[in-house]
Amino acid sequence: MNPYTIFADIIAGRAPASVVYDDPDVLAFLDIRPVTPGHLLVVPKVVARNLAELDPALGGKLFQVGQQLAAALRSSEVGCDGVNFFLADGVTAGQEVFHVHLHVIPRTPGDGFGLRARATSPHRADLDYLAGSIRGALSRG
Repeated sequence: MNPYTIFADIIAGRAPASVVYDDPDVLAFLDIRPVTPGHLLVVPKVVARNLAELDPALGGKLFQVGQQLAAALRSSEVGCDGVNFFLADGVTAGQEVFHVHLHVIPRTPGDGFGLRARATSPHRADLDYLAGSIRGALSRG
């Protein structure tokens, strides 16, 4: 897979972006295709195409910056009532740009944004079985 993304040019300052946060590790800017006004993207400055390639400490920092941005959105002219975080990891999850990025999406009543899903009600035995499988995968590293 080609590691190039537009985010590399934005991080390097070769492409325009409406930046709201910048530190040595992380950059945050307004999405050019926002689902609501004030929709932000938080990206690590190192190339990581997916979560498996992202240092966990840096992943944590993405969410810390996202938390700061959520507070800023609420007190800015955006004036949202809530905030959704969204991170798509892989094509099936909806990832379109292959550089890890956290969406910080301001929410207001009736804004039209939402996740669509059909929840199920599995039996406890099925949940316990899957929990055991996931615990096993964690212990294998």
